[in-house]
Amino acid sequence: MNINLTLIGQAIAFAAFVLFCMKYVWPPLTQIMRERQRTIAEGLEKAAAAEKQLEQANEAADSELEEAKKQAADLIAQARSRASQIEEEAKAKATEEADRIIAGAQAEIDQEINRAREELRAKVGELAVEGAEKILEASVDRSAHEAMLNKLASQL
Repeated sequence: MNINLTLIGQAIAFAAFVLFCMKYVWPPLTQIMRERQRTIAEGLEKAAAAEKQLEQANEAADSELEEAKKQAADLIAQARSRASQIEEEAKAKATEEADRIIAGAQAEIDQEINRAREELRAKVGELAVEGAEKILEASVDRSAHEAMLNKLASQL
C-alpha cells in the first residue's frame, strides 16, 4: 500500500464527487436558493406596499375624520342658529300676543268707560230733574224737556 497512490485515488474520488455535486446537486440547490431569495424579495416588496397602503388609508381616515368634524361643527352651528331663530320667533309671537291682549283689554276698558259715562249722564239727568222738581216743587214734564236733558248730557 503506497501512500501516494492512496492520496491520488482519494483526490480522484474527491474530484469525481465534486464534479458530480457540481453537475447534479448544486444546480437544484442554487435554483431553490434563488427561488427562496425571490420569494423573500417579493415578500419585502409586498410588505413595503402594504405599509404604504396602510399609511394612505390612515391619511384618508384622518382626512375623513376631519371632514366629519367640520360637518358636525357646521351642523351644531346650524342647530344653534335655528334655535336662536325659533327663540326670536317665539319672542315675536309672544310680543304680538301680548300686544293683542293689551289692545283687547284697552278696548274693553274703553267700552266700560263709555258705559259708565252713559250711566253717569243718565243719573246726572235724573238728578237734575229731581233737583229741578225739588227747586220748583212742581213736576217737570220729562218728555217736554228730554231734548234739553240730552243736550246737557252730551255737554257732560
